[in-house]
Amino acid sequence: MIPIVSPRKSKQKKSPNKKILVRGVKDYEIKSDSVTSIVNDMANSGGFESTNLSVGTQILRKMGKDPSCTRFLSFVGAILSTGVRGIIRDMLKHKMFDCVITTCGALDHDIARASAKYYSGDLRMDDRMLHKHNVHRLGNILVPQDSYGPRIEEAVQSCLKTVYYDKSIRNISPHELIKHIGSTLDESSFLYWAFKNDIPVIVPGIVDGAVGSQIWFFHQQHKDFNIDILSDETKLSDFVYEAKKTGAFMIGGGISKHHTLWWNQFRGGLDYAVYITTSSEWDGSSSGALVAEAISWGKVKDMAMQTTIHGEATILLPFIYSTLTTNPK
Repeated sequence: MIPIVSPRKSKQKKSPNKKILVRGVKDYEIKSDSVTSIVNDMANSGGFESTNLSVGTQILRKMGKDPSCTRFLSFVGAILSTGVRGIIRDMLKHKMFDCVITTCGALDHDIARASAKYYSGDLRMDDRMLHKHNVHRLGNILVPQDSYGPRIEEAVQSCLKTVYYDKSIRNISPHELIKHIGSTLDESSFLYWAFKNDIPVIVPGIVDGAVGSQIWFFHQQHKDFNIDILSDETKLSDFVYEAKKTGAFMIGGGISKHHTLWWNQFRGGLDYAVYITTSSEWDGSSSGALVAEAISWGKVKDMAMQTTIHGEATILLPFIYSTLTTNPK
């Protein structure tokens, strides 16, 4: 038998600190089909990631309205295979950001989709069957082989020949070559709008994809042609050292997120930072690390407006973009 122990006489508890209990949880009362209204209501919902989504849109809105802020957009390449490509395109079309940091895969998909179709499939499709039918699978996106490799090869080789023969350029930075590629694409392309609005696209891992392979193939026949990767780093240094403030919207992790944070440490960190991820922080990866972790490295300022939103980008981006563009306040 467990002995019954009388509880000790406890000291009188203090009343809750009013600085802690500030905002009460409010139930949703959805009276409008406005995305902006719903996202704004998330701020007081007490919901786990919904609160972060609302806070993230508020930070992005303030960042966008700050005339002294240089704004970075980073994203992973995979989302360009989806309809989110249209949102990335429109953000650059409307000059919402000053610099893009992304992966070679983003270039690949943007170039391919400018002249060919991708298709919606299923995550559980038979990959052996797809291989026999010459179809690549990226998640639930189906990419016919003819819509990918040959299209990218044709576009990139044409641009390289123009640069090499017509312009007599033998040494070029990745962002300059990417700008030239963008000038050859149609208005469905985010690279086109980056070219049109003079927004540099920085790809630190330029060789990690189809575009990078095409550059290498070209170099095999033109040994005097070189890509000056360090020129892109100089471009980034100009952005961060000349900026009064900096902010970043980072969609997905990996090299694009890390490079954005890395360069901003040299000016004392980002003033605004919003990060979307599906990764977990317990594995120690950059992709899983919360934005707050970057404060310890000096990549985000101590007093920065920052949040991490856990969720899948193709779900979240339509809501975020719609909220930012329909509610200017």
